[in-house]
Amino acid sequence: MEKKFIPAYLLTFVNVLGFSILMPILPFVVNSYGAPKWVFGLLITLYSAFQFIGAPLLGAMSDNKGRKPILLISQAGTLLSWIIFVIALTLPEYPLLGFALPLWIVALSRILDGITGGNASVTNAYVSDVTTPKEKSYIFGYLGGIAGIGMIIGPGLGGITAATSLGYMGTLLTSIVISTITLIAVFKWLKESHPEDKRTPKDKTNILEVLIIPLRVKRVNPSPFIKVLFTMKFFFSAMMGFYIGTMALFLVDLFDFNVKELGFFMFVIGLFLALNQAFVSKFFVKKIGAFKTLILGLILSALGLIAITLTKDLAWYIAYYYILNLGLSLCFPVFNSLISVNANPKKLGEIMGISEGINSFCMACFPVIAAIIYSAIGSDLYRYMVLLPVLGLVFAFIGIKKYGNKLS
Repeated sequence: MEKKFIPAYLLTFVNVLGFSILMPILPFVVNSYGAPKWVFGLLITLYSAFQFIGAPLLGAMSDNKGRKPILLISQAGTLLSWIIFVIALTLPEYPLLGFALPLWIVALSRILDGITGGNASVTNAYVSDVTTPKEKSYIFGYLGGIAGIGMIIGPGLGGITAATSLGYMGTLLTSIVISTITLIAVFKWLKESHPEDKRTPKDKTNILEVLIIPLRVKRVNPSPFIKVLFTMKFFFSAMMGFYIGTMALFLVDLFDFNVKELGFFMFVIGLFLALNQAFVSKFFVKKIGAFKTLILGLILSALGLIAITLTKDLAWYIAYYYILNLGLSLCFPVFNSLISVNANPKKLGEIMGISEGINSFCMACFPVIAAIIYSAIGSDLYRYMVLLPVLGLVFAFIGIKKYGNKLS
């Protein structure tokens, strides 16, 4: 492993970990302070919303100031956010505007972690600066794999460390150690890849275009088929936002999991996802093509959402859940591959940025909405969520009708 890539690997891992390690403990933290379930969704939304805002701003700053200082500042911000979280759990449960004071401080830590954790764009820019065209073909693949590992390891690590004698502090101290190691690695091993002679001032960022994705789509003006894919991705990402905002709550309600059991179960879910994406999705793409694989994934997602509400038996639940997991696994890798194949090569970077922006927007908006609705109607929410992949399928068939010759 080349030393120059170590900081990028660590930054990618820590960014994902900052989201995933808290998934099994946040429901219990929220409940311990007597807050309603929707607060769990709000805390997820705060992180994603400020990451959505922070990513383009940090990227622009790195073009003007260099990669290393921005990465150091952003990683220091992530470390500080974990320290603030630790402080929050030591504070008295003084009521403030309807909630315990520690929850307000936890929210502040998630905001700080989100806005400084939006450094993926800077990390990718650094990797682009220091790699040859040949290296890019596999280094970015490694980064995607490392992000997947973070999603697998994070929930399990969160549950196991919270189950120690230190409780939630065990999870937070683990995160502090990992963030500190990453900060040291960036300082020691990352060399500035964007010299001053290449730092030309850019036009001012249009904040409206950053926040309002249809304006970005209008400016780039992609092909009609890409617009169909964007619409399909919106409905799929909205479903994922609802799923992420409620799944931990649903599992705790259904099986009365403690924090360790929830973390382990989510670890198993992550393994399913990794294996399906690594092997099963490739099999289907090879056999039936990418677009038909996407359609199959949306169908299985819809069936899986209904299936997981049909049993309270853990063994059957795992079997039913695999249907949903497989559906998600077939969709994840195919969206970007279809977009990249069908996009104008001269606008590929911007178009892929819009694709990621759609996902970030949905993760920023829908978890808290989902948690509020779940608090009111429980698992019935999943039967209504079926409408989202079904709407994705409607646009898929529009794509087949209009652009069938382009689909593969």
